Amino acid sequence: MKIATADIWDDYMADVKLLNVELKNYGKKTAFYGEIVTLKLYEDNSILRKTLEEKGVGKVLVVDGGGSKRCALLGDNIATLAIENGWAGIIIYGCIRDSKVIKTLDIGVKAIGTCPVKSAKRNVGLKGETLLIQGTEIVHGGYIYSDEDGVLLSRKKLL
Repeated sequence: MKIATADIWDDYMADVKLLNVELKNYGKKTAFYGEIVTLKLYEDNSILRKTLEEKGVGKVLVVDGGGSKRCALLGDNIATLAIENGWAGIIIYGCIRDSKVIKTLDIGVKAIGTCPVKSAKRNVGLKGETLLIQGTEIVHGGYIYSDEDGVLLSRKKLL
């Protein structure tokens, strides 16, 4: 199904809010949507990997990485794992690496930038928490709609 966030905004203005963060598209899919799974972590992608090992059909992983640009939370191997488990997309308030390869992968990936440095592996982070990124609340179990124009959030399924 094709989505257009501008049309979603026009049709559901009272039910959506904008994730007002400048994110870049890295995955081959530039438009994607699904139920939100939230992670809050900082410079440690252990829980991110464990989460993407789970079945994710119809889901989008939203990661609050604190906006860190000191290391990457996602690389091509973990992105491939997400595809194998059916995830619709990954949005990271942080960085990725292996961007050249991720551009060829059939998944939606958005992040604030890239960094070649691996993250730590301390198994630290929270799953299922309500996130607050740049003043925008992101609720685990809500819905997210993303395309080239931006990212919209809703507490209920719209499409």
